[in-house]
Amino acid sequence: MTGQKTSRRLLGGIALAGLLLTLPALGQDAAPAEAAEAAATVSEGVSADVVFILNSLLMVLGGILVFFMAAGFAMVEAGMVRTKNVSMQLLKNISLFGVACLMYYLIGYNLMYPLGNWIMGADETGGYLGAFGIAVLEAVGVTADTADDFSYAATSADFFFQVMFCATAASIVSGTLAERIKLVPFLLFTVVLTGLIYPIAGSWKWGGGFLDSQFGFLDFAGSTVVHSVGGWAALAGAILLGARRGKFNADGTVNAMPGSSMPLATLGMFILWLGWFGFNGASQLAMGSVNDIAAVGRIMANTNAGAVGGALAALVLSGLLYKKFDLTFVINGALAGLVAVTAEPLTPGLGTASLIGAVGGIIVVLGVPMLDRLKIDDVVGAIPVHLLAGIWGTIAVVFTNPDANLGGQLISIIIVGVFTFVVSFAVWFILKATMGLRPTAEDEDAGLDVAEIGIEAYPEFR
Repeated sequence: MTGQKTSRRLLGGIALAGLLLTLPALGQDAAPAEAAEAAATVSEGVSADVVFILNSLLMVLGGILVFFMAAGFAMVEAGMVRTKNVSMQLLKNISLFGVACLMYYLIGYNLMYPLGNWIMGADETGGYLGAFGIAVLEAVGVTADTADDFSYAATSADFFFQVMFCATAASIVSGTLAERIKLVPFLLFTVVLTGLIYPIAGSWKWGGGFLDSQFGFLDFAGSTVVHSVGGWAALAGAILLGARRGKFNADGTVNAMPGSSMPLATLGMFILWLGWFGFNGASQLAMGSVNDIAAVGRIMANTNAGAVGGALAALVLSGLLYKKFDLTFVINGALAGLVAVTAEPLTPGLGTASLIGAVGGIIVVLGVPMLDRLKIDDVVGAIPVHLLAGIWGTIAVVFTNPDANLGGQLISIIIVGVFTFVVSFAVWFILKATMGLRPTAEDEDAGLDVAEIGIEAYPEFR
């Protein structure tokens, strides 16, 4: 009896092994046309409900990842500033996130996505100024018949995803102006940036505005719309605010001001790297078809490649130029690579995406000392990372996307840049003239943790 059981098990095992061996062969034997027909049948068989659900899910998950980027910005800035200003940077990052979400709800969302209700312009020729009004979500208990756009996704999912982008633009400004700006004027500027400047500039492309309609501007996930806008706003503030006390000597030489924690800065970089998969991947805005989900995967792979290219290029170039490998350059090189590939993460191959990111890393290594020569104090290197690499990434779209044209990309970069810089400069100037931007010299020397916050990040170090 035992022998019969053993024989049966052996025969069963042989049969199972044979089946497993034949499965790959059967799969390989299927003609490409048959495989394509089967895939098409599956795609066509997906109900509209499922497409709506998958599209909405992508934006919800993407929004969660982009939200986590707020922690990344906070950690990068906390690590890059000196010990006496860490609490201030953490408070700024929490506060600006709250301000950005509130302003985007009150004004920004409808300004950016007017759905044809332009105050200036029209859908046919491209709008210039969107609609004013608060964001309104779909009713509770929505169905296919009552959804705002059943062919797209839930309005709530779209708003949740888009508001995280708005907060990202504001976070860029925070690091540049660190250690020498008071909290209240910074937050008042954030009100204008997130309620007006960013939504208006974004509407010109993503809301169907004139850059999209008239110039064919392409910016997939926001190298210009998000990152350069934040960079231009930061540059205007840095020029008006001036450098930190003791940063530059009379002869133009630069005094190093090392950050408080390279482990925190590195952690922040990896958090941002992770969040970028949602930032770029979910910008496909759909995953209800074979093509869409394949595009999401391709975008994420290219996003990773851009970061890798930027980090490695900054590592090599910093070693060649300074005979030492600078960790801060490598951190910012990875971020610049991510910014650069954001304008078009779908159409490049992995090698091209790596090269686009590598140029971003090179821009950081060359851009930081350039700003020092101009006596522009950018504490975390946000201007090279977000502004300069954002410009490069927007131009690089023409190398991989046949629908892009260089003239349209360049004029759009210039229009967004001039608009953002001029309006930001005016707002910073008004704030400087009315309430002042800087703390007193004594408060700056003591550190803003003590002067404005009252809670030091590292009290035992004092």
